[in-house]
Amino acid sequence: MTTTPRRRDVPAPVMEPDGDRYPVITTAAGRALAVLRIAFGLTFLWAFVDKLFGFGYATAEGKGWVDGGDPTAGFLGKGTSGPFADFYQSLVGDWWVSPLFMVALAAIGVALTLGIGMRIAAVAGGLLYVLMWTANLPPENNPVLDEHILGAITLVVLALVAAGNVWGLGKQWGRLDIVHRYPWLR
Repeated sequence: MTTTPRRRDVPAPVMEPDGDRYPVITTAAGRALAVLRIAFGLTFLWAFVDKLFGFGYATAEGKGWVDGGDPTAGFLGKGTSGPFADFYQSLVGDWWVSPLFMVALAAIGVALTLGIGMRIAAVAGGLLYVLMWTANLPPENNPVLDEHILGAITLVVLALVAAGNVWGLGKQWGRLDIVHRYPWLR
């Protein structure tokens, strides 16, 4: 029986205390994924801040949530099209829509930026992206795909490769007792 030596450029899998394996990626790939994770996190945080204060980018000045504006009314009321437009337009003004949307933007943004709760952030962010995709079907430049689907896929990949462990607090987060008890919080 012969054995083949382990290639030096492929690190051995690292085991977590609960038996899960950390994904094995190169240092450069880990850093690139960390940059991607942080960039996505900051886009969610920026959307939250702009809608909160109305800086005049996606939300008009003086129309921020703190000014009494509704951060979802413009998009849901006038920006939807396709087979689900009536459903989304029916949500305009419902008491729970804007708070849920704003909390989601902030929580997803913080989680991605810090690299914590990547599984939850990927599911919540992916769901938000898919909902935004369904709000304008079919997409303008492609019969199926647009940036929302690509964003959802990217968030899933970032969670699967534990992108929060590089330049983030993912490893420290993973050591918390509550995260050990409930691995879906990872």
